Amino acid sequence: QAQLVESGGGLVQAGGSLRLSCAASGRTFSSYVMGWFRQAPGKEREFVGAISSNSASISYGDSVKGRFTISRDNAKNTVYLQMNNLKTGDTAVYYCAAGVVVTSESAYYNIWGQGTQVTVSS
Repeated sequence: QAQLVESGGGLVQAGGSLRLSCAASGRTFSSYVMGWFRQAPGKEREFVGAISSNSASISYGDSVKGRFTISRDNAKNTVYLQMNNLKTGDTAVYYCAAGVVVTSESAYYNIWGQGTQVTVSS
């Protein structure tokens, strides 16, 4: 089973950018749908976006459309989340997850990383 490790989180001012990475171990990465979710303190986990195994299908949550971009490099077993024009409301722990269908439903993702903190200051 693949393991996922996120990196790239940190502190950034509003309006700034960050790029998160999620590195996967194992030889089956290229067959997985990869998703990004986030969870802020006291709030439910929120869908950020997902990308199909061959990058042909990409979906975003409404709150990040036009600001965030998901991409993947199957040769490097890595999926990325480019976050631009960050807002204080984007502050959360960001998780990557592996599944079999491009969906906003977290239940369809069965492998999760440990998360990386993103803090956006005003």
